[in-house]
Amino acid sequence: MPELPPRPTETEADELRRRRKPLNLAVIWVLLALAGLFYAITIVKMMKP
Repeated sequence: MPELPPRPTETEADELRRRRKPLNLAVIWVLLALAGLFYAITIVKMMKP
């Protein structure tokens, strides 16, 4: 059975969380932009005769 890597210390875990936060926010903004784009495309398609 392979040996598991050591768990990060509390300060290392805090540093990882701090570095991930901007990436998480960027992913949220991209998902919101895509949802808005799909909504706008649907509305435009519904307005065409």
